[in-house]
Amino acid sequence: MLLVIDSLPILAQAAVITVFLAIVSMVIGLIIGLFVALARISKNQLLRRVAVAYVSIIRGTPLLVQIYVVYYGLPQIGVSLEPIPSGILALSINAGAYLSESFRAAIESVDKGQMEASLSIGMTYPQALRRIILPQCLRTALPTVGNTFIGLLKDTSLVSVITVTELLQSATLLIARTFQPLILYLEVGFIYWVLSTGFSIIQDRIELQATRHVRK
Repeated sequence: MLLVIDSLPILAQAAVITVFLAIVSMVIGLIIGLFVALARISKNQLLRRVAVAYVSIIRGTPLLVQIYVVYYGLPQIGVSLEPIPSGILALSINAGAYLSESFRAAIESVDKGQMEASLSIGMTYPQALRRIILPQCLRTALPTVGNTFIGLLKDTSLVSVITVTELLQSATLLIARTFQPLILYLEVGFIYWVLSTGFSIIQDRIELQATRHVRK
């Protein structure tokens, strides 16, 4: 019990880094995902093929490999990043691929007649997307976006391999000093569970708020 109490401040500090990594990567991933989804449904063949290739490559390779490529591979072509930016970049690229599929499905679920009606009243394509299609799409995609964030939160543990001192890396350093892996790994698991549960509750409330007009 004493070890749990003593290690809690260090792990709590590491949990802040974990949440920071997840939130920043999610925001960037959302931007990537939205642009890739629009590219997937674009009439431009080149854009569509590039987007398809990106999604296929990212979904078909382990996140750990992507982290290694960003951190150890990019310096060979003159791009060197510190561990945290490398971790954020790899996590964002990975999340962007999965989020793009959620956005694409959500956009395609909106009746095509709404786009045609928007264009017929004089809106441009970007205006119709921003004012009519995307608000509905985002509401539909909320559950999968929330699930992607929870997954991303846990995936941040993988950036410990490039020495980012997030939760798992901090626990590993503590274990090297105390030789108490069971207690510390259980403590880390409990912190991840608390964080995931907390964000799940926030996700539920956002979904309820976003669908309140539908439920009336």
